[in-house]
Amino acid sequence: MPKHRINEHIRIPNVRLIAADGSQAGVVDTQVAREMALQDGLDLVEIAPNADPPVCKIMDYGKFLYQQSKKDKAAKVKQHTITVKGVRLTPKISGHDLETKAAQGREFLDDGHKVKAFVVFRGRMITHKEFGQDTLDKFIEILKDVALVEQEPKMDGPRSMSALLSPKKVMKKKTEE
Repeated sequence: MPKHRINEHIRIPNVRLIAADGSQAGVVDTQVAREMALQDGLDLVEIAPNADPPVCKIMDYGKFLYQQSKKDKAAKVKQHTITVKGVRLTPKISGHDLETKAAQGREFLDDGHKVKAFVVFRGRMITHKEFGQDTLDKFIEILKDVALVEQEPKMDGPRSMSALLSPKKVMKKKTEE
């Protein structure tokens, strides 16, 4: 089913008509408007069905749909979806491993993604939540030059603590494709 009513599918007795050149033709009988469109070899397209009377335009409907799809594709290319990447840590992570995980998080941030750093507690580690808090604080401290803290470290469930970081500045353009 097309998005707009065209030609014979317009069953209203009178319509406000816009001619092919864009000029206003006023309120016209629908049959007369269809005949005008047929003489020009174009379609009568209802563009504002909720108006009183509905607004119709004489145009090439196929060309209109093609241009509309091109506009939609251009808008889709320009929009950027932000994804959340996860970095998993443990409460007793070593300094070098934390640096490695921070480098991974920095890469995600440079690409324009948000980073969710989470510490998973196993076994009796849950009794020392301050270790997880310290680990996340160190992680945030390492990345403070490229990231903003969107969500402070907090418990996410019974056995995990997380913090959400977002990129500070505009992401770098990817040149490789």
